[in-house]
Amino acid sequence: MRRQSVQMFRSVEALPAQACIGSFRGLSTCTAVLVRRFGGPEVMEYRNGVALPDLGPNDVLVRARAVSVNPLDIRMRGGYGKSLFQPLLPIVLGRDVSGEISAVGSGVRQLQVGQEVFGALHPTAIRGTYSNYAILAEEQLTAKPASLSHVDAAAIPFAALTAWRALRSTARIQNGQKVLVIGGGGAVGLAATYLAKAAGCHVSVTCGKKSVERVMEAGAQQAVDYTSENIREQLKDRFDAVLDTIGMPETESLGINVLRKGGHYLTLQGEIVSMADKYGLLAGGAAAAAKLVQKQVQYKQSHGIEYWWTVMRTDAEALEEIARLAKEGSLKVPVGKTFPLAEAAEAHKAREGKKTVGKVVLEVE
Repeated sequence: MRRQSVQMFRSVEALPAQACIGSFRGLSTCTAVLVRRFGGPEVMEYRNGVALPDLGPNDVLVRARAVSVNPLDIRMRGGYGKSLFQPLLPIVLGRDVSGEISAVGSGVRQLQVGQEVFGALHPTAIRGTYSNYAILAEEQLTAKPASLSHVDAAAIPFAALTAWRALRSTARIQNGQKVLVIGGGGAVGLAATYLAKAAGCHVSVTCGKKSVERVMEAGAQQAVDYTSENIREQLKDRFDAVLDTIGMPETESLGINVLRKGGHYLTLQGEIVSMADKYGLLAGGAAAAAKLVQKQVQYKQSHGIEYWWTVMRTDAEALEEIARLAKEGSLKVPVGKTFPLAEAAEAHKAREGKKTVGKVVLEVE
């Protein structure tokens, strides 16, 4: 997080080349997928000779073997977050990574060169992971379970940390509570189901028909087809927490009205970024904060519930627990299709086409 906050305001091509500390001393460039302007998949450029930034004292250089394609990547490519990223183009997309450590900063204590690791960057990181070498802070990585391939490992961290932030850090779900995941068939929804189950919660999920078997395997006790006309009637319980991965007015209404008093409604579709893009960072941020507070007060008074916009944050302890659950087979994010890094544009097309069931992952040679 500390390193990312510094890199956040520096263009990728402006970053200086510098010898790395570790077994790849002297490495100064890498191969990466750059986004020079916002638009469709065609704006993604696969390039050699992209400068590597300085390796800070708490940073780790990872030789990437696999990186996953997240919905955030596609939205960023299209201009989501332009209020922040426009002045910093070109940027490198990608949040997740799985690979081996090539070098470490002088302050790194827990990780070692040659170790296999996986992890994820914060959503605001400028230099992402669509590259054969990625730089993350030590706290953003943990040892990859030997039982997982790099492809399977790369599909997990960003989605699981997003779900963790909502259910474990914000709602603080506990054993015996009831959790509803709206849109449980996606990566975050599945990760949330696994995490809620691991916490001892009773889990209900809304999802498409094709996802029912998958969410039940993840530990849901109830799966409701989101196309049903009587979803509210099928969800007979009052829930302690609702995670809404869809964020439409209809799903918000559903989630709010099935919560018990004191429960938590958490949506991934907050308006901080969209308002910043529309009105500018300062004015948009202030408008978003005001709207969030207005909604929190509104629902506190009308329903007695807590209302949140939730955003993924890197969390070292959470990542370790996620790795433990993945090692045990108690947390999985299925991979639907893989592409070489050089075909990142095709991978985005596949993800946008929604014909691929499961996560799309880029394999790095």
